[in-house]
Amino acid sequence: MLQSLSEFFSVTVPSGGIFITGTDTGVGKTYCATALLCWLAGRGYRVAGMKPVAAGADERDGVPHNEDDDALRAASNVDLPVHLTCPYRLREPASPHIAAAIEQVTIEPAHIGDCYRQLCAATDRVVVEGSGGWLAPIDRAQTMADIALALELPVILVVGMRLGCLNHAQLTANAIKASGLHLAGWIANAIDPAMPHREANIAWLDRALGAPRLDLFS
Repeated sequence: MLQSLSEFFSVTVPSGGIFITGTDTGVGKTYCATALLCWLAGRGYRVAGMKPVAAGADERDGVPHNEDDDALRAASNVDLPVHLTCPYRLREPASPHIAAAIEQVTIEPAHIGDCYRQLCAATDRVVVEGSGGWLAPIDRAQTMADIALALELPVILVVGMRLGCLNHAQLTANAIKASGLHLAGWIANAIDPAMPHREANIAWLDRALGAPRLDLFS
């Protein structure tokens, strides 16, 4: 079932923040998160993007920059400190648990929660983008799911439409629901324009995921 963003933000998630996860790395989470920020900003909301953990940063003028965090900040209309919008900015372009281990950093969901609440105090809406997929590890025992749980946010699942996405999407949706969080919606992102039977795959996911499919261009 396709749902407009107007209906989504007025009915399904009428207030607060949202957490963006994906079926994998490289499925377009940042593209979707920035589109949501721009849509909200265009309707008068004070908005900020948050990337709790960003692995892969390059040095510019003595300051580490991460491409995803920079994109979220550019789409936000409230200028907030980087230590709040991206509490853990790691240099190594690797899984968060590997990048953190290299820098001897401990990723703490409780600290991310504190940063998120400060962002909420300065804005109307916060769009939080996870790293990798739902169960991407942040240390030996915890995953991105633990960060989403610490924030207690409804979840939007970005499905990269390509061969294999049906399995990946349903496994991720089941894991989100099993965690106790609300799968509020999903986005079909056409990362493979040549994908055969894309519409048939989308129709199957509409039935299987049990959440509205969001129209980013509504």
